[in-house]
Amino acid sequence: MNHTIYFDPPFSDQERRRALYDGQLIVLPASPASTALIEFGRKLIAEAFGADDPREAQHKMPVDQFHATIGRMMPLFINHTESKRLIRELLVANGCDLDDVHFDVPRMRAVTSDGYLTAGFGKAWPAHRDTWYSAPACQINWWIPIFPITSDNAMAFHPRYFAEAVDNNSGGYNYYRHNAAGRGAHLAKSTTETRVMPEATGIDMHPQLRVVGPSGSILLFSGAQLHSSVPNTSGVTRFSIDFRTISLADAKAKRGAPLLDVHCGGSNIRDFKRASDLAELPEDVVALYDDGTVGEGKAVYGS
Repeated sequence: MNHTIYFDPPFSDQERRRALYDGQLIVLPASPASTALIEFGRKLIAEAFGADDPREAQHKMPVDQFHATIGRMMPLFINHTESKRLIRELLVANGCDLDDVHFDVPRMRAVTSDGYLTAGFGKAWPAHRDTWYSAPACQINWWIPIFPITSDNAMAFHPRYFAEAVDNNSGGYNYYRHNAAGRGAHLAKSTTETRVMPEATGIDMHPQLRVVGPSGSILLFSGAQLHSSVPNTSGVTRFSIDFRTISLADAKAKRGAPLLDVHCGGSNIRDFKRASDLAELPEDVVALYDDGTVGEGKAVYGS
């Protein structure tokens, strides 16, 4: 299977989704809308860490203090109305139909360098597909670096496995149970990871593809792409923003990327809100993705 990275292609949103479902990667350049989003992120980071370069804060703070600082800042970004407004403007700027596109809450990530923070908010994600975390086949991930990144602190993709089933432990994961029991775990733990974290087992991590774009650029990929956090050896913390979208039309039609090796339970489908007015998805669409386990936990993500 051929794999392509498209840089600012002249695609409609529908053509863009189709390429992503086929396993391609798309990079969109920094724009006024994406710059406004990362500037808002930088503002919250500066308020949390002070005047010094926040990428260097890990060298000046005890690990528990650093983790607690992130723990106060990230929920603020997730729940802030300005975050959602800026996401909406970003979608408009990139040709999305706001009555069709639905997005979940935006997250801010911090991946520290050289093993400083290895759990909780600083977890470096192992090789996984988002579909192992109960994402639908039509989920598209939007990833934006807040500060400049390098190959030593980027994300890695493993595209040879896009159309190939791989061994994984997603059978132990249920989204609803994770919402109920696992979401609070990252708040308290800075050195020991206790959450169920689906990952690939027994794969060859190389060769791998690392996409390095400037701050404010947007990396788009399917939730079915196998990807991982590069072990950060850059000497500085990597800060990024990500969120996910689905198309209502595609969700209704069950269009999307191939689901080859998904064994998890539950669905994150209820997390997505219509971009135009933040309305919930219609119940008949939700029902297409529900597996009857919602009573085992919490249906919707909460920080």
